[in-house]
Amino acid sequence: MFTGIIEGSGIIKKIDPMDQGAILTIKTDINLSGTKIGDSIAVNGACLTAVSLNKNLFKVDMAPETIQRTTFKKTPVGSKVNIERALRLSDRLDGHLVSGHIDGTGTIASKIKKSNAWIITINVPPELASQMIEKGSVAIDGISLTINKCSNTNFEISVIPHTAKMTTIEQKNAGDEVNIETDMLGKYVEKFLNRTNDNAHKDISLGLLAKNGFL
Repeated sequence: MFTGIIEGSGIIKKIDPMDQGAILTIKTDINLSGTKIGDSIAVNGACLTAVSLNKNLFKVDMAPETIQRTTFKKTPVGSKVNIERALRLSDRLDGHLVSGHIDGTGTIASKIKKSNAWIITINVPPELASQMIEKGSVAIDGISLTINKCSNTNFEISVIPHTAKMTTIEQKNAGDEVNIETDMLGKYVEKFLNRTNDNAHKDISLGLLAKNGFL
């Protein structure tokens, strides 16, 4: 589990294909002294397992499913990536609950500077857009961000200078793909609502969800 508050960055130094999967070697500016083999590390929002550690270098396994669902199917050696280690139960939850399980990808439609912020609009498939709400949370390449507004085909976020400086988002431009993880609570609510047509669950309603804290 992660928060979407990026700790630092990394550079992909090597990609070793493994059938339909891969092993990534990443050099990072994060102190890995407290990290051990088997720990989860989010790389551009994707939860991956550390299989090797050596000072500021680490290797992670990447399953075929991860490659197919993310931008890693096109990410070359030399790419800069966002890094976050797993949340500890004693930590403050500064962003939002992020599982590191990427739902799909989006494409940046526009990026406009407004005062001190970047206003970024991202096109997404309808199945991802349906899980978003205005002022809700979304993880973009692992970055916890707030949705300004959304439609059936896209959504808009604001990126403040600190977030731009600490992450790869400032380097992204229109046409670039990004990893998207929608808010996990939204996914559960959507699934419950989709089951209302099932006679066995016809008693599930918006009122019931609100009463039990889902809305």
